[in-house]
Amino acid sequence: MFCVYAEEKQNSQGMTYQEILTKFGKISGLVMADYYYVVQDHKNDIEDENGFWFRRIYLTFDKPLNEDVKTRFRLEFNSKGDFKDEKDKIVGFVKDAWISYRFYQRHKVIFGLSSTPTWDLIEHHWGYRSVEKTPLDLFKFGGSRDFGVALKGYFDEQQHFGYHVMVGNGSGPKNETNKGKKVHGAFWYSPNKSYVFQILADYEDRTGQTDRYTLQAFAGGKWDFGRAGILFAHQNREQGAGMSDLNLEILSGYVVINLADKWRVFGRVDRMFDRSPDGDDIPYIPIATTAKPTFILGGLDYEPFKNVHIMPNVEAVIYDSEVGDNVDNDLIARATVFYKF
Repeated sequence: MFCVYAEEKQNSQGMTYQEILTKFGKISGLVMADYYYVVQDHKNDIEDENGFWFRRIYLTFDKPLNEDVKTRFRLEFNSKGDFKDEKDKIVGFVKDAWISYRFYQRHKVIFGLSSTPTWDLIEHHWGYRSVEKTPLDLFKFGGSRDFGVALKGYFDEQQHFGYHVMVGNGSGPKNETNKGKKVHGAFWYSPNKSYVFQILADYEDRTGQTDRYTLQAFAGGKWDFGRAGILFAHQNREQGAGMSDLNLEILSGYVVINLADKWRVFGRVDRMFDRSPDGDDIPYIPIATTAKPTFILGGLDYEPFKNVHIMPNVEAVIYDSEVGDNVDNDLIARATVFYKF
């Protein structure tokens, strides 16, 4: 994202760049776009479909009000990505709208529509949201945003022990429609610049006997040659009075290798130990709901210019063979272009 950080250098009017930023704010954005080809799919009617689409566009305005108070307003534009609606258009909505206050240097309180703890840290460590969502986001274990109050910071001056807790509506950017709330809590330990370990829990009070809770553990490492991470998550979903709870589990691992100055290769595997109940609603790569899926992603990242990435990649979903209900595997080839400004 574009920003000028020079503290001392002044322009012709005698203002430092930091003063300009404080006065006028910062506009930034990003674009994720693909050419895609559906090589094979469990939905036979979309095989051989191909085309261009924008998966996501952000337009962000950041404005600090002083050294401790910051604000953000972000719009997101996307489409359904369901391969069905010929009249589907790119639509926009408010992604972020928050104000934060920093206190005691290491802590801040955030009010408004902001990132949830569920995969905030993991998404930054994975680093390829431009190609695919993090596992819990992809399989719809939660939402990336919520409207509420959050606390975020570090317990120690060395910033080894961090936290991010939140109380929100549980409805993401949508309107609240019930009296229940969602509580999130993530805590992490980073002994040095190379490693980070995180545990997370959330609980959502939903209408009727349909409450949900999620537990997640993550470990990640960064080195000169690349980075890697591994994640395990468990989610319990109440199904209503007289119904057995639905228990879902995911194990995921990824690796990113730096090949050269402008080249990287990346790969990821997500194993879901249960059928995906929300698979039909996953945009851009719908997943069958009748068999246990293993999601596989591999690709190459070329950065010809700063903040511009060209990434040929392949996504596959391999389904377990189940008696009487075999499902065709999915394979989508894509050429992804990602840039930010």
